[in-house]
Amino acid sequence: MTVWHYPASARQFRPWKNGGGETAEIAVSPAGAGFDDFDWRISTAIVAQSGPFSGFPGVDRVLTVIEGGAMELTVAGEARHLDAGSDPFAFPGDVPAAAVLAGPALLDFNVMVRRPLRASVRRTRLAEGAAPGALAHLALLLEDGGGLARLDLIDLRAAPAAVRQGLAGVLALDVAILAPAAIP
Repeated sequence: MTVWHYPASARQFRPWKNGGGETAEIAVSPAGAGFDDFDWRISTAIVAQSGPFSGFPGVDRVLTVIEGGAMELTVAGEARHLDAGSDPFAFPGDVPAAAVLAGPALLDFNVMVRRPLRASVRRTRLAEGAAPGALAHLALLLEDGGGLARLDLIDLRAAPAAVRQGLAGVLALDVAILAPAAIP
């Protein structure tokens, strides 16, 4: 049976790769892959203190603050303010990156893809269709809807049609994992 629902209530947080915080892996491909051999990985992280991000050679990242305080994320020497109202921010995982908290702890959403794959992450109201040409199409719910809870992750390709229909119009982070041939 294909897993299509990754409930927020089932997440278990573990130390970051660099030991400086905690993360909860939500979904990974291939199933069971570790930090060094995933094709793509989706997780949330609690950022409770300022510090460096783990390096991921050959990996591109998209980070979105989903609740809590703000951070100044410096990537390759350039700072970017990120808070719960900010657009998803894409950056290479193999360049130095560090966060300085600008308030209380925050929860962020991370999508990581090993090159040459690419991730598209956008905050939007969900539509019923799947992302054309995507290897995977998922959504992190930013509000309750369709009988599911806020912060649940849904595999939109594997979810039953009735679930997809029930999620139409729900605010979410829409995630498409794209192969090189599907990149415009």
